[in-house]
Amino acid sequence: MGIDLGTANVLVCIKNKGVIANEPSVVAFHTISGDLLAVGKTAYEMIDRTPHNVITIRPLKSGVIDDYQTTKVLLKYFISKAKKGLGLIKPKVLVSVPLGTTQVERKAVREAAIQAGAREANLIKEPIAAAIGAGLLVDEALGNMVVNIGGGNTEVAIISLGGIVVGKSIRLGGDSLNQAIIRGIKRQINLEIGNHTAEQIKLEFGYACNPPITKHKIKGRDLATGLPTIQVITAEQISEILIEPINSIIEAIQVTLERTPPELAADIMQMGLTLTGGGSLLKNLDQAIHTALKIPILLAPDPLTSVINGITQTFKNGKYLQKSIT
Repeated sequence: MGIDLGTANVLVCIKNKGVIANEPSVVAFHTISGDLLAVGKTAYEMIDRTPHNVITIRPLKSGVIDDYQTTKVLLKYFISKAKKGLGLIKPKVLVSVPLGTTQVERKAVREAAIQAGAREANLIKEPIAAAIGAGLLVDEALGNMVVNIGGGNTEVAIISLGGIVVGKSIRLGGDSLNQAIIRGIKRQINLEIGNHTAEQIKLEFGYACNPPITKHKIKGRDLATGLPTIQVITAEQISEILIEPINSIIEAIQVTLERTPPELAADIMQMGLTLTGGGSLLKNLDQAIHTALKIPILLAPDPLTSVINGITQTFKNGKYLQKSIT
């Protein structure tokens, strides 16, 4: 089985069966008894809505384990869910990890997977899995560029002959965009909102550039009175709020391109850069990157599932599996 162990979501696939689970990377516990209350979607719905004796935890930060014990609980939940279709057999697991993970962090992922019920745990770097899932010809002598914008980090990689030639990972992703929206709205209209509302704003009327002239009502708490209220904000204001994190992503892409060998850079100028990951769905992000860097920008067919689709492809293609495992 394969696991895309993301900061925001966990996706699971089984060889010859495809994706069988896609749920938020959240676990809910009772703070006094320590009892496990919920995992995944149910736990996500509890965020910012729990009483004092219930806590929700996102055990992965920037794509790596921040809370080891809770990560084991998360993995056990998904491995158990997958094992229902496998009988009593302990599965071999292929887990995606960010480009910038250390040896200690990779060891922690392997150990957590094995303690959660896997017979064997191997790792695949997220940019390679994302590139395979996006349909790029990663095993050929061509320069393939992928930018995978996940919940906790953004990975930029130049891939050729099945390996990463140049790569850069920054700890900024979809969650960072949400936090920028929360801070920006507090600063601009003195309104406090939660993460769910910020996510909704980002998806519905967040633009990386060239926003339409529209106004939107948002609910939150007035910081002056402390009371619930509804205020109006424009798409242009949200776009201004997102400028800083978007520029950080563009800078990471530019730095990677500057380090790319000339022959591979020529390939990229011809074939373009491919965006994957949930963060790539921000409206007009492709326009913002193209305007800044003057290279063709492509969006993967299904950006949210590029990594898990890439893991699925490695099961079907032995040469991918041999080259990709780290």
